Amino acid sequence: MASVTYEHVTKRFGDVIAVNDLNIEIADKEFLVFVGPSGCGKSTSLRMLAGLEEISEGNIYIGDRLVNDVPPKDRDIAMVFQSYALYPHMTVYDNMAFGLKLRKTPKAEIDRRVKEAAQILGIEHLLDRKPKQLSGGQRQRVAVGRAIVREPNVFLMDEPLSNLDAKLRVQARAEISKLHQRLGTTFIYVTHDQVEAMTMGTRIAVLKDGLLHQIDSPQNLYDLPNNVFVAGFIGSPAMNFFDATLIMEDGKMYADCRDFRVMVPEERYGVFKPYLGKELVMGVRPEHVHDPQYAPPGIKPALVEANIEVTELMGNEVVAYFATDHATFLGRLDPRTDARVGMIKAAAFDMSRMHIFDKETEKAIR
Repeated sequence: MASVTYEHVTKRFGDVIAVNDLNIEIADKEFLVFVGPSGCGKSTSLRMLAGLEEISEGNIYIGDRLVNDVPPKDRDIAMVFQSYALYPHMTVYDNMAFGLKLRKTPKAEIDRRVKEAAQILGIEHLLDRKPKQLSGGQRQRVAVGRAIVREPNVFLMDEPLSNLDAKLRVQARAEISKLHQRLGTTFIYVTHDQVEAMTMGTRIAVLKDGLLHQIDSPQNLYDLPNNVFVAGFIGSPAMNFFDATLIMEDGKMYADCRDFRVMVPEERYGVFKPYLGKELVMGVRPEHVHDPQYAPPGIKPALVEANIEVTELMGNEVVAYFATDHATFLGRLDPRTDARVGMIKAAAFDMSRMHIFDKETEKAIR
């Protein structure tokens, strides 16, 4: 098994900087997820580690070994792509065994590894079939199995679930997480889907425009985002943002958002006082916007009246789209709510879970 280190790694394509001064240490047996919008540099970062892209600057280590100039086949990694790239004329067994045959692995050892990997993935009964006889989920397992038989130090996965339908993706997410626990190998996984990132990674690296914005545990990214981008990217639906100014009146602090004012919890005064009168951004997640009638106990609610423009009935909750004169926001309401399109209703913001960001730098203030 092996750790992975990116040390001041930069990748340029002509004048375009795809990855800019990336520094990450990935521990042995960790499950790290690269997440971000299209074009943020996550796949390029993975491909540089695999040796499929040359590094413009910096160093990449697998364990203590510098691999900048090591050919892909000698890096002791295995990669699963978005396209499963199975050979259509070969059986599942031969697809999984092909890489080992090229390495002249003994036949008995190939047989052991393929059957063991097939058992782990629950595809023993498919070994004689060809790819065209398999469903999308089964092909995905075969592609993962082909990587497992290599018994590599590091698994690299580049959006391997993108071709699956929603139900299969949920199932496959759980299978890959269990696989990581069972194999005890370093996994590095690329996705644009923040739900995949939150549910699978022990740590998540959030990238945008080639820059690493934050790397942390899923819970810390959710609770303590470094900036507006991370706050808006992590969480579904995305965090609500409001232009705000902090003001003091009669010894109490308020966030003035033009159409409404909400009281700031007293324990935050010390942190926020230097920012009184400045232009800021207030963030409140939809799950912290409640119907006052069904607000959970122990929260610090601030009521905001707004017009309901859309409601989405989800069974376990109602997602309501609210609008004031200068802002729109979402709330995830208790399913017992009476919220209906066209009505003006009070929404209860849980101010103990509010976020404040500097409008100019977009950095979190805390």
